Amino acid sequence: MTVKDIAKRVCDTKLFSRSAGALFGRIAGAATLGLCVVGLSGCMGNGIGLGDAAGVDSVRTGSVPAPASPAMVDAAAVQTAVSTADVTEVTQNPIPWANAQSGSAGVISSIEEQTVGAMVCRRFTTTRHSYQGIAKFDGNTCRTGDGDWTLTSFGPRS
Repeated sequence: MTVKDIAKRVCDTKLFSRSAGALFGRIAGAATLGLCVVGLSGCMGNGIGLGDAAGVDSVRTGSVPAPASPAMVDAAAVQTAVSTADVTEVTQNPIPWANAQSGSAGVISSIEEQTVGAMVCRRFTTTRHSYQGIAKFDGNTCRTGDGDWTLTSFGPRS
């Protein structure tokens, strides 16, 4: 064998290995892509999502309490005004109240005190001026055995 023959064989071997490597790379890439497409189409084809496959029927978040209604935020301010009022003076001098937290204000126009058993209760009527508008509200607050007042009802007048 001559040097020329040996050189030709080396060059042919390099060309063969280069083209074989490129061909193998293309086949491996196509096979990988094919496996991915087949795998994903199985999940999407029958409408099964990743959460469903894991046995999760819905997504749930932590428990977050609903915010109090704007009127109930004002109820504490109204209750304080009613419980500290002089009932005999309300008919001549309505009692103003305001809640700096909500920006609402109003005027208590009537308070009727009743004793039910050993419990003293006060039924009242007030206006509420807020960002939602002006409305009349009726409510009731009663003094408990320990001397504290508890709001038993408060809502818009129907």
